[in-house]
Amino acid sequence: MKIEQLRQKIKRFPARPGIYFFKNARGEVIYIGKARSLRDRVRSYFLPSPDLKVQNILSETADIDYLLVSSEKEASFIENNYIQFYQPRFNLRLKDDKSFPFIKVTVNEEFPGVYLCRRVEDDGARYFGPFSPADEARKLISFMARIFGLRTCENTVFRNRRRPCLEYDLRMCSGPCVGLVSPVDYRENLDRALLLLEGKKRELYVQLQEKMERASSELRFEEAARWRDALKALDNLKETQRVISTEKENLDIIGFSRSQDKAGVLIFHMRDGRVRSSSGRLLELNAAETDERVLVRALKQFYSGQAPPQSVLLPFKLSETARAEITIGLEAGKQKIRWLYPDSKKRKVLLELAGQNAALLLEKQEPAEPLAELQAQLALPHSPRRIEGFDISTTTGTEPVGSLVVFVDGQPARSEYRKYKIRTVSGPDDYASLKEVIERRFRRLLAEKGPLPDLIFVDGGKGQLNLARQVLESMNLGQVPVSSLAKKEEIIFSDANPEGLRLDPTSPALKLLQHIRDEAHRFAISFHRQRRQKRSLLSELDGIPGLGPVRKKKLLQVFGNVAAIKSAPVEELARILGAKLAATVKDRLN
Repeated sequence: MKIEQLRQKIKRFPARPGIYFFKNARGEVIYIGKARSLRDRVRSYFLPSPDLKVQNILSETADIDYLLVSSEKEASFIENNYIQFYQPRFNLRLKDDKSFPFIKVTVNEEFPGVYLCRRVEDDGARYFGPFSPADEARKLISFMARIFGLRTCENTVFRNRRRPCLEYDLRMCSGPCVGLVSPVDYRENLDRALLLLEGKKRELYVQLQEKMERASSELRFEEAARWRDALKALDNLKETQRVISTEKENLDIIGFSRSQDKAGVLIFHMRDGRVRSSSGRLLELNAAETDERVLVRALKQFYSGQAPPQSVLLPFKLSETARAEITIGLEAGKQKIRWLYPDSKKRKVLLELAGQNAALLLEKQEPAEPLAELQAQLALPHSPRRIEGFDISTTTGTEPVGSLVVFVDGQPARSEYRKYKIRTVSGPDDYASLKEVIERRFRRLLAEKGPLPDLIFVDGGKGQLNLARQVLESMNLGQVPVSSLAKKEEIIFSDANPEGLRLDPTSPALKLLQHIRDEAHRFAISFHRQRRQKRSLLSELDGIPGLGPVRKKKLLQVFGNVAAIKSAPVEELARILGAKLAATVKDRLN
């Protein structure tokens, strides 16, 4: 997108808290930020005379996207998680593992302690948070020590006390170290503190009010005053955010929204208790499709080629048949998936947030300018929202490979990319290799009843275009449009432009096709390079009598590469292969 187009897009951003993503032409996230008002914050990047960092970011920006959150504080936490996950090149801070503080309660001890910590561990304790700034956690620990008499000292100090410490004299501890409070009374106060940490302030408020009134009626005015002060302090405590679970759970939170002809599905991916990334998808609807059928279709697409997490939080209940349909054929295999529904305030908040962002997909996904131009220039029957691009890579006919890249709504859908090892072609024959790859792709699509693309793109000129057209017609798929882009002169060939079409170099449609071509080429080249490296690594070990795949693998595991095997003493090889075979290998390699 040009700068002016980005400015126009930002005008439609909501004035609500969230995080925003600057993306380059390849769809990669290059910068992440947080905002109290998304519209105002992102608009500030386009003011006159930006600093050098902003200039560098804008010079690489092709698109800007955003995600809504519940509050500015929540934006801070989720920004941290997303930066650690995506590692954007222009975010200099927050890329390390430093995390926000938590409160740790050692509930598995007779007299539990309360501490500030930075990591959640599987040690039997309970963790609450995170908190920002850290001073909020310290104030809360101080409150629980003062009101409920909970200890904050380390176990080494606690076990070796012979008389009360200064904390007891200041009424910041009930003195469990020297037996000044019974385990039962201490646990009762701990339970009240846990109500506070669990966010059940109303329930705690009622309990403290009852204790204050009882103490007052029994003329224990000093104690009544203490509970009165506790109630005042409780009113001033702030709520904590809800985007991190302290249970280190792996959970996908599914947001769902539907209009007359489309549905938006957004998934928050919570890993190790942190919402670290999200995925969104827009689906075309049939009028008769129920919400259950739409959601099943969406989740089958999301989880094809990747295993679902341990748990999935659904926006509404699915039948047992629908749940089974989602998991059939997935990499999860026999993995047991827990299907959850909002059973707590925390999960309801997360699900509501995912639902809001799913609804935004319906608002944001207007036909992009490149797609509209591409539809007009190629005379396509409808917008090419799904484009599949093909390329072949080979060097003197060795290790030929093919690549498939998929673009949805003008953006790469990398989870749907596929690699192909050419099976039926010998020698450098790009046409035959391309024919094999296209046939294999569409045979599988037809067998699995997968979605057909709105446009097929092949790297090359008239020849490649005609070949792809012939393959499709032989499979009764002649209705699927095809286009190609010739290198150097950048001429587009299609059914509507058999003699070629030249577009302005700044054309969004041309830039989209160039992006698809470059992505398909990059993906094919990287796979081809992997194949050649693997072949060159193993070629010198091939054909040595007695050296089979198992021993060959063992050698490479121990020595790393063929050069190291060559230079190793025969005695070291003998430890793995035996003396006779080690001597044979040494002779052959040298």
